[in-house]
Amino acid sequence: MANENVYSRALMDHVSNPDFKYKMDDPTLSHEGINPSCGDDLVLDVRLGDDGKIAEVSWTGHGCAVSQGSADMMSDLMVGETPENARALCHLFGKMIRGEEKDESKLDELDEASCLESISHMPARVKCAELAWRTLDEMLAHPKTSERTSPTSTEDGTDESGNPLAGKTVVDCATDGHGMGERA
Repeated sequence: MANENVYSRALMDHVSNPDFKYKMDDPTLSHEGINPSCGDDLVLDVRLGDDGKIAEVSWTGHGCAVSQGSADMMSDLMVGETPENARALCHLFGKMIRGEEKDESKLDELDEASCLESISHMPARVKCAELAWRTLDEMLAHPKTSERTSPTSTEDGTDESGNPLAGKTVVDCATDGHGMGERA
């Protein structure tokens, strides 16, 4: 698989010039997400409008280009969505990034985030791409406890291929194929 398919212009534009990477003042909801496999860590903030729709999304944190670009794309997509629609988009993204959904007419709902579909062929990068989406989904699923619960983690007891970890929960990024030049 060629890297140019993963590191698209859209992804790299969001990494180089993130529109949504800032600390929001007085968010309605805030939740941390971590990816121990790669060291990605972010805090996602959401402000709900009077109409119940997502009025603003921002994030802060650090990590690889895939996690940072994906977080910014997701933030852009979610402004104006209802929490229910936002969660549906998170689930659609998850299916796409795991290679379970390939129907282009459905993936069009993800707007430019659909360019990350090629990551489904790189299992070690799936958790990086999913981090912000999983964090938002969990936050919206449990809005009353989003700030008091433990961070959302991409570690679910399985490796990048879905196999049980047998007690290992942290993968060293330097040895799992991520490379050092991808940090944003």
